[in-house]
Amino acid sequence: MKNPFNIQNSIIGAFTGFINGLFGSGGGTLLVPILNNILKVEEHKSHATALAVIIFLTTTSSAIYISKGTYDVKLTIQAAIGSIIGGILGAKLLSKVTGKFLRISFGIVMIISAVRMIFY
Repeated sequence: MKNPFNIQNSIIGAFTGFINGLFGSGGGTLLVPILNNILKVEEHKSHATALAVIIFLTTTSSAIYISKGTYDVKLTIQAAIGSIIGGILGAKLLSKVTGKFLRISFGIVMIISAVRMIFY
C-alpha cells in the first residue's frame, strides 16, 4: 500500500498556516494558487480543497486568538452569520462556473485586495 503522506503537501500546509496565523489570511489567497500552479490541481478542486483546509487553519488560529483575548465576540458572531450564508451561496455557485471564470475573478479579487492594503 502506498504511503499517502507527502512532505511537500505538509510544507505547503505549514507555510499557509503560518501566514494565516500571522496575517489572518492564507487559506484561499495562498493555497489556491499553490494548488493550481505548483501541485497542478484542477481549479474547482483547488478552491474546494482550500475551503476545507481553512477549517483547520481558522480553528487553530482562532483558539490562540481567543485564549489571548484578541477578538471581538459581538463582531465575530455577526460576521459568522453573514459568512455562513455567503459560504453556502458560494459553494453552490462553485460547481456552476468555469475554471477560467474562477481564475479571472479570483485574480481580480486579489488585485483589489492588494491595492486596498497598500493605499488604505
